[in-house]
Amino acid sequence: MSIPGLDAWLDSAQGRYVLAWEQREMDALVEDIFGFNALQIGLPQCPLLRANRIPLRQTVSSPGGAGHAFAQADVLCDLKALPFASHSTDLALLPHVLEFCDDPHLILREVERLLIPEGQIIITGFNPFSLWGLRRRGKRRGQFPWHGDWLSPNRLKDWLRLLGFEVGGAVFGCYAPPLTEEKWLRRWHPLENMGRRWWRFSGGVYMLRAIKRTSGMRLITPEWRSRSVAQKALRPAVQKEIHEQG
Repeated sequence: MSIPGLDAWLDSAQGRYVLAWEQREMDALVEDIFGFNALQIGLPQCPLLRANRIPLRQTVSSPGGAGHAFAQADVLCDLKALPFASHSTDLALLPHVLEFCDDPHLILREVERLLIPEGQIIITGFNPFSLWGLRRRGKRRGQFPWHGDWLSPNRLKDWLRLLGFEVGGAVFGCYAPPLTEEKWLRRWHPLENMGRRWWRFSGGVYMLRAIKRTSGMRLITPEWRSRSVAQKALRPAVQKEIHEQG
């Protein structure tokens, strides 16, 4: 996506810290998801599908950007009107897309349209109820990632359930404060284990996985007559031949 300040943030200590965690978690999640088509919608700079074994893996981004990052995208399009057939995709990733777009509901509906029944969606986002969320309140709105409309995991789960998804539990990470220097982020590394054990829901970012469920169809058949048809009496072949000769 063409998001002001995104490329600079990805090269910062904060960006590397967040993306390192997300890449590890994503590798573990997508490794055993199979099918024929997989889409990564957004962040073409990051190969989040690298551990997946689906044969056709494509990266989608919105037009308007420039440089090497957008050269890595396989498809440039409006994310609210994805140029893919309905029920054609087995797996869709949405890394930090919904919180930086003007209509997240429409993007979710588009992804639901193109997913096959039992297809999966994985979403990453910034957690507003975290140290990162507290820092966001004091930041200028023009800076990435603080200017986005951060969605809580529970709010996102409600949206997905309305679209017919079965939603699993969210995975949280990045418990260190959003410091700007890498050496200070490393010093806060022991907080990661403590956060996963004692403050699991307070991670700076989260990853949410959901499966598209389709209601079963009921086959309506005519009401057949209950009485059985009388079977035609059969004669042995030998008796039939004697009768015809007589």
